[in-house]
Amino acid sequence: MKMFASCFAVMAGFAILAVSGPIEASTKVASPKEASTKGACGVSNEKSAYDFTVTDVEGKSVSLNQYKGKVSLIVNTASRCGYTDQYKDLQKLYETYKAKGFVVLGFPSNDFGGQEPGTNKEIKSFCETNFNVKFPLFDKGPVKGAQKQPLYKFLTEGADEKLKGEVGWNFEKFLVDKNGVVVARYKSGVQPLDSSLTKTLEARLSDAAACL
Repeated sequence: MKMFASCFAVMAGFAILAVSGPIEASTKVASPKEASTKGACGVSNEKSAYDFTVTDVEGKSVSLNQYKGKVSLIVNTASRCGYTDQYKDLQKLYETYKAKGFVVLGFPSNDFGGQEPGTNKEIKSFCETNFNVKFPLFDKGPVKGAQKQPLYKFLTEGADEKLKGEVGWNFEKFLVDKNGVVVARYKSGVQPLDSSLTKTLEARLSDAAACL
């Protein structure tokens, strides 16, 4: 309980000023037609989420191209937040669907309330010890503002118009299809096992990967 005390104090202060921010639970989904005309399947030279190279939590360079053909849920995470318990259900979601071609990609960030102060080593240990996290974790870095990492610039600025906009809080979720196209976005308050997310995930898993 000590671990989360500071998070709840910070979020209480935000609740009055930003009701639509950290406590909002909403879903945005691009229609199949809109999604299919963007990113990897588009006629332009737009990038897809799988065109990026990132650094993992152990400091190794990782090409996201290895996930092409899979459906991904990209999540910005934090270890001292009221939503930190979502790690448990993110792991469960990963275990449920990974054999069908699904992966969770966790990107720790200290952007919101200073709720991810640890080093990469500390973050990795915390996730494995407390939530038995097995899905890939990446280097801690910014996910909003002028300094946000290139992948998050793509997720928040390069997606369909309905899905654009800055990340509002920890544990916001981007669902990316097999071709690297952002097809849905879920605010922090949407739980990983919420039916609005799992139904869209299942539909995307059944899609053919047409642009590989």
